[in-house]
Amino acid sequence: MTFSFRRLAVIAALAVPAALGAFLPAEARADKLEEIRKAGVINIAVFDSNPPFSTVDPKTKKLVGYDIDFANIIAEKLGVKPRLIATNPANRIPLLQSGKADLIVADITITPERAKVVDFSTPYFVTGQKFVAPEGAPDELDAYATARIGAVKGTTGEQTIKARYPKAKVLSYDDIPSAFTALRQGNVQAITQDSTILAGLLAGAPDGSKYKILPELLSREDIGVGVPRNAPELLEAVNTILVELEADGTAEKIYDQWFGKGSKTPEERNFTIVKP
Repeated sequence: MTFSFRRLAVIAALAVPAALGAFLPAEARADKLEEIRKAGVINIAVFDSNPPFSTVDPKTKKLVGYDIDFANIIAEKLGVKPRLIATNPANRIPLLQSGKADLIVADITITPERAKVVDFSTPYFVTGQKFVAPEGAPDELDAYATARIGAVKGTTGEQTIKARYPKAKVLSYDDIPSAFTALRQGNVQAITQDSTILAGLLAGAPDGSKYKILPELLSREDIGVGVPRNAPELLEAVNTILVELEADGTAEKIYDQWFGKGSKTPEERNFTIVKP
């Protein structure tokens, strides 16, 4: 009898670690960074219609933009090939959570709510939310408190407008070009997004001069790289790369290409990438 009890105890002790492992998240049981390096490829969720952060070059048919440059250089610094997965704001986080994407480099604002399900790098871009309205429309933000406002589905811009203007009618669209079409057609009286994106939108539109970006900011937006939860090695590697790109001047060069004085969307760089 004594032998039987001891044997059962040994069996039970051996079984406990395996049982506990079954309930641990996949990220906690494996080093995500090591998995990526072994695969030789990193899957990165990006946008394909969000200039100047990301868009399809009409000549080369390849994705280009501020986010795309950072996505590619992060992959290069990690020693793997980038596989860019085109997505939209509403699907960015689900792609990461499902494991179909290893990172989000898609103009994603860092918020406390998102930080509950996604880890974020140090910000690699800082901007602010604004309105675009037709020329001749009021400049004062309060004039839109009961207006029809177009926003991109799944963005902080959509959330900010709903919270700030509870009496406004917020119409949500899959991307900013769709929202702009709604503005052109008179379905909304204004649209909202990050100021740099709106500048790129109007710069690339043949009728851009008929619209204006209102001067006041609705909010400050810190943009970071989305990293899966419980992947500290990957998060640390991304942060290290971003800080190094700032230190050697690469980050500023990327910014100048897409937002510098000679670009279609000139905006002064008022931030630096810092160690978290």
